[in-house]
Amino acid sequence: MRNLDIDLLRTFVAIAQHETFAAAATRVGRTQSAITQQMQRLEQEMGCPLFEKQGRQKTMTTDGVRLVAYANKILALNDQAVQVMQTRGPAEKLRIGSPHDVAESILPSMLRRLSKLSAELQLEIIVGRSPHLMDALRDNELDLAISTRYDEGFPGIKLRTSPMVWICADDFIFNASAPVPLVMADELSLFRRLSIERLNAAGIAWRTSFISPTLTGIKAAISAGLGVTARTTELLDANMRVLSEADGLPRLPDVAFYLYVQPTCTSQVLRELFESTEHIATRFGPPFLIGE
Repeated sequence: MRNLDIDLLRTFVAIAQHETFAAAATRVGRTQSAITQQMQRLEQEMGCPLFEKQGRQKTMTTDGVRLVAYANKILALNDQAVQVMQTRGPAEKLRIGSPHDVAESILPSMLRRLSKLSAELQLEIIVGRSPHLMDALRDNELDLAISTRYDEGFPGIKLRTSPMVWICADDFIFNASAPVPLVMADELSLFRRLSIERLNAAGIAWRTSFISPTLTGIKAAISAGLGVTARTTELLDANMRVLSEADGLPRLPDVAFYLYVQPTCTSQVLRELFESTEHIATRFGPPFLIGE
């Protein structure tokens, strides 16, 4: 079994990324002739041509394209192994908070990005309600928090907005002439406040049908047909449906989800995550200064 040369693969991937030998030479700090010699050696090791001429340029053959995917994986594992072996001391621990609403949508993608930034993280995940998460961040019990609450006291990024809608069971019979039976959380809930405000502003009567401090309880009540709740579309499942203005209910505002960092946190990994977040819409609050 042949052993592939990591240096050759690194140059090969640079060519794939920058499309020309000249650009790859600049990237890896070698002359173009040295790059050509390296690729000739790699072709000898693989036993097949990896490049072919098209006019004055060289393009990758089908075998070359196939090798790129493997080369990226090999380099990633190589670099990860080097990083791990050079790490000294215990694994870095990060405490991350997320609302229940996005624990299955925004949170997993964020955890995936963190794992790519560092393979040696010890993550502690707290899933709870936004006001409690913000209190925990304020008390230095969290390093990172996703929340529906806007707070300029922390370095923050607006990740995205989600439509807020009226949700009921699929077989729920809505009577527009009767007070709206609301399924709600307690007084701390942003969704409770917004739904009551919009109903009152529209002059629509309502009554409290069910109160639960947890999203699990609210989902159970909705599924049981106990009433209507105002929540983002993340709550919807196959057994639920959305009520609209056509049903006599007022339009609800979109809800924003924010990403906050504890300003005193010394994690370079969190700084990289914060700085590289791809879905930045608005950045606010004091600067996150770690590493500067």
